[in-house]
Amino acid sequence: MIAELEKFRQQAAGLKAKLTDVASAFNVDQLHDELDQLHREMEAPDFWNNLERAQKVNMRIKTITDRTDGVQALFARIEDLETLMDMCDEENDASLLPEIEQEAEQLEKKIGELHLSTLLKGEYDANDCILSLHAGAGGTEAQDWTQMLYRMYRMYCERHGFQLRELDFLEGDEAGIKSVTFEVKGENAYGYLKAERGVHRLVRISPFDAAARRHTSFAFLDVMPCLNDDNEIVINNDDLRIDTYRSGGAGGQHVNRTDSAVRITHLPTGIVVQCQNERSQIQNRETAMRMLKARLAEVKEREAMEKMSDIKGELKKIEWGSQIRSYVFHPYSMVKDHRTGYEVGSTSAVMDGDLDGFITAYLQML
Repeated sequence: MIAELEKFRQQAAGLKAKLTDVASAFNVDQLHDELDQLHREMEAPDFWNNLERAQKVNMRIKTITDRTDGVQALFARIEDLETLMDMCDEENDASLLPEIEQEAEQLEKKIGELHLSTLLKGEYDANDCILSLHAGAGGTEAQDWTQMLYRMYRMYCERHGFQLRELDFLEGDEAGIKSVTFEVKGENAYGYLKAERGVHRLVRISPFDAAARRHTSFAFLDVMPCLNDDNEIVINNDDLRIDTYRSGGAGGQHVNRTDSAVRITHLPTGIVVQCQNERSQIQNRETAMRMLKARLAEVKEREAMEKMSDIKGELKKIEWGSQIRSYVFHPYSMVKDHRTGYEVGSTSAVMDGDLDGFITAYLQML
């Protein structure tokens, strides 16, 4: 018998047990029952009369199918791996070991990603989301840091197949970004990215300082869930102040020619949202209203989490001076999350969008 096979057999057994736990957490049998019910609903003659409901049913069917088929496919791959190991053992063919090792690594990653999704139990976790980055005090330093973070989140979205659309952009005075708001679409986008909400702190030798001194910069990220049901958050028009202004920055022909940009202030809460990247004032207003509803939903969820924190004692307030994460480029290289204690030494990997370890640690902490 080839000695290395025993290690892979143990790994395969562990993967099968973990995948079984995932299937149990998803309650796959219940999902199959729900799928049957949805298919029966689709067969009704008046199904397409309510287009909004029909679209929701189709989306739910796709989500369930992807999940159940994904679990089933992974079980099949584990069986194939076990068959390959048996073949390697029976034929005493060590040349199969690299293929076995590669497949075991890929399964470890896939099942790990699926296990992570079982930790998403929040009301809005499955939804798309809207993110807003704001530079802190510090002028050009903070604005450059905000641009670096925007790039980091764009690369994270690319890694995970999420779609990103810019909604509002205010460039820095000399370099970088003062603020940027963008929408991220993808399964569980809010569930994962809510882990990033808070103040991000950078320590580095400033490229803008002729004396090459070390600087500390701050940027704040807000993360809000997009609502699947527009009636979920009801807003009284009397509670709104709506201002229009000319769009700024580079863009299409409409930029700086008409008062197409829209700013909405929600008077009871003081929440302000704005949008300037759509093509018309009407579109900007519609998008800004979606952003406001998302922000109000995020406030609602945060209040619920704060009630839970009275018992769990884990949630920190999101405010300046209580950063969630530090990125140290000098005098050493390290990125550390202050909520979970998770840290890595490769700042370049993190800035290229490798945030999975931080997000996993946060979700496991909740």
